[in-house]
Amino acid sequence: MKVLVVSGIWPPDVGGPASHAPALADFLREHGHGVDVVTTAAAAPARSDYPVHWISRGLPRGVRHAAVAAAVARRARGADVVYATSMIRRAAAGAALARRRLVVKLVADEAYERVRRAGRFAGSLEEFQRVSGGVRVRMLRSTRDRALRRAAHVFCPSAYLRAIALGWGLDPGCVSVLPNPAPPLPVLPSREELRRQLGLDGPTLAFAGRLTGQKAVGVALAAVAEVDGVSLVVLGDGPEQPSLERRAAELRLDGRVRFLGGGTRDDVLRLFRAADASVLPSAWENFPHTVVEALAVGTPVIATAVGGVGEVVRDGENGLLVPPGDVTALAAAIDRLVHEDGLRERLAAAAAPSVEPLAEARLLAQVEEELVRAAAS
Repeated sequence: MKVLVVSGIWPPDVGGPASHAPALADFLREHGHGVDVVTTAAAAPARSDYPVHWISRGLPRGVRHAAVAAAVARRARGADVVYATSMIRRAAAGAALARRRLVVKLVADEAYERVRRAGRFAGSLEEFQRVSGGVRVRMLRSTRDRALRRAAHVFCPSAYLRAIALGWGLDPGCVSVLPNPAPPLPVLPSREELRRQLGLDGPTLAFAGRLTGQKAVGVALAAVAEVDGVSLVVLGDGPEQPSLERRAAELRLDGRVRFLGGGTRDDVLRLFRAADASVLPSAWENFPHTVVEALAVGTPVIATAVGGVGEVVRDGENGLLVPPGDVTALAAAIDRLVHEDGLRERLAAAAAPSVEPLAEARLLAQVEEELVRAAAS
């Protein structure tokens, strides 16, 4: 079987699809399957043992979208099945042109994310499902639904997102929950050695991911400013980075916040292992990879209670949950983790065991099964 993998981001980018898609591609190769990739990038992606075809993010949006669909159609003709982790509309269009079956990993409601980013809706994902919207919203929903209904199977990382997707008229028998996996861990130095290598001194939080409005890193900056002696290290880049750096300066966080830029998945794991806690202040989420990665290396998580986060982060057991957008609540959780006697140690002890059922090989094998089934149908 040959699989065309479609992903909006690819290493050295940091983010969920940039973790999952290469892991699946490597797994498929190890199990004797052929792999081809279509992605977008600001510069040439990391080299792989299989072809990675990329479309520049510098192209105008409409041109870029058309180029992706065309690339998928062209490459899919030499594949047996298409697997899309993002860019689902373009993947569906390309797969249809090539007359190939499509399997999707649905990580978000793209219609919701687009109107949120454009500032046309400020409510939650659940509230968005009940809003009729204007012509643009109806168009986004219509094209989203047509693309997903074309898929032979749709994986959702959380029961939360599956319930929402079923409200779009998808066949329940073709939609299943597949949590984001815990990564296989490289050999890591001790936490103390990593802290020395990374120059971490005193209580330190870590954030890793794309710097977008969704991640609400500005809320974390404001919360850190309220807790004396706590530092924040940010790994990742994105459109919000310049404004976040300005905000850190406004909050007089010089010396307490470091922006490292982009990095590899191993860089993420090393940073999380060294930190006292991972922080995820997102305005909305599904089932973020970084939460599982932090827990896998034994680091507790402080996160907002949005989407499927609560399906893996259990408040008071392996992390702390706070409402989204609440600087005071996030600051209180940070202060509690740093100063409550024994809390950080107790949460850290429970972190890795809590994600042991999410072994990557077992979950990727489920994707392989669906791909084989779709390719044969």
